[in-house]
Amino acid sequence: MAGHSKWANIQHRKSRQDAARSKLFSKLAREISVAAKMGDPDPEKNPRLRLAIKEAKAASVPKDVIQRAINKGAGGEADNLEEIRYEGYGPGGVAFIVEAMTDNRNRTASSVRSIFSKHGGNLAETGAVSHMFNRRGQIVYPLGVGDYDTVLEAAIEAGAEDVEATDDGYIIWTAATDLAAVSNALEERLGPAESTKLVWDPQVTVDLDLEGAEKIMRLVEALENDDDVQSVTTNIEVSDEVMAQLAAG
Repeated sequence: MAGHSKWANIQHRKSRQDAARSKLFSKLAREISVAAKMGDPDPEKNPRLRLAIKEAKAASVPKDVIQRAINKGAGGEADNLEEIRYEGYGPGGVAFIVEAMTDNRNRTASSVRSIFSKHGGNLAETGAVSHMFNRRGQIVYPLGVGDYDTVLEAAIEAGAEDVEATDDGYIIWTAATDLAAVSNALEERLGPAESTKLVWDPQVTVDLDLEGAEKIMRLVEALENDDDVQSVTTNIEVSDEVMAQLAAG
């Protein structure tokens, strides 16, 4: 798990560096709108909306953009958005889960299929790879929040499942259904998190060398650049040496 988490951090940093700021804001606002549409527009009464707002604030999305997204969902303007999950394989047999929100299922499916094909991968049937992942809550804090024992104690008291220390900070794992409650409890103890979201945590991983990892990175970036794609998850596992080379690149 540790290797995958470091890989995820490299993906996250690279994504934040390379993606247009407006595109990132658009994806986060879309999630807020859908969350507001599906539940109460009051984040205190809607766990999914509260988590979406937390993630947006962590990415420095302006308050007025967040409020407009809430109003859009509450007013029914997000009714035409559909949530779709795609599953497939990249080069080297790496498993992919791609989550999208779209107002045109055919357009999005065609685009995602084309991206996989251009980068040496292929789409698979729903369920083909998701059995290799667990749906879990993930809360990320920077190292400056405290030492490992402090974070571990806070996480255990909040009801978390595990705490993982990385070079960049702490990854706190929760059951999917406990994410909102654990996040709220940790915020009282440790302050706002850098990231709070549901993720697909791989249980079966594929070990790749630098060339293979770079191919996967290019496919991930191409998918993330699609306006309809909200998130991309893989089950890649790479050595510390390869991760260092990827980070440096």
